[in-house]
Amino acid sequence: MRIAVAGGTGTVGRHVVDVARERGHDVVILSRSTGVDLMTGAGLTGAIDGTAAVIDVASVATQSAKKSIEFFETTTNNLLAAEQAAGVPHHLALSIVGSDRAPFGYYAGKQRQEEVVSAGPVPWTILRATQFHEFAQQLSGQMRFGSITVVPKMVSQPVAAREVGERLVALAEGGLAGRPADLAGPEELRMADMVRAYSAAVGNTGPIWEIALPGGFGKALRDGTILPGPSADHGVQTYADWVAAVRHS
Repeated sequence: MRIAVAGGTGTVGRHVVDVARERGHDVVILSRSTGVDLMTGAGLTGAIDGTAAVIDVASVATQSAKKSIEFFETTTNNLLAAEQAAGVPHHLALSIVGSDRAPFGYYAGKQRQEEVVSAGPVPWTILRATQFHEFAQQLSGQMRFGSITVVPKMVSQPVAAREVGERLVALAEGGLAGRPADLAGPEELRMADMVRAYSAAVGNTGPIWEIALPGGFGKALRDGTILPGPSADHGVQTYADWVAAVRHS
């Protein structure tokens, strides 16, 4: 099967690519490094010809609802238009657990992405997953000010990015699924504890301050709104296992 992966060089995308190739699929990476600009649509024509599925795991680094909506609305419309023209029969999008219940900041864009895909011209599957183990790593870098790391007060049920990649490829192989069960990690954790464990593993020192973010999004992070429901599927790799792998890498 020929599979195109939008954002195939990112945190989840590289796992999608690896898993698909391990399973014998022909993979096309849609990213700027391969000459494709999802925001303008440049390079899409021809790149997805003959593909059986496009898996969209592209992302943008922003907490602005406006910028997030603009990115996901634009890139999704460009992908769907190119897929329709090329006769691609299956569009798969990765979304976030809780995006419909907490449509703030980055999550607002994911909610808009789901709306565009579900109303679009290409048959679709949308998988919602929780934050990845790597999210704590990203916070450790983005929210470190001198020796101090600032972490939002939140609870999460992190899942291995590799397992998300495996699920997405399995969904591509299995055909249209609409809205399959959400995918979450095996345990509920406080983000501050996750960042502390990661920092210790990589030798980062200094205090870690947990702060409550204001507004509706901050409340959603704290009160469990973004946690999966009882019908969710659960990955296997624990966060401690992931940290141990980081420590020995």
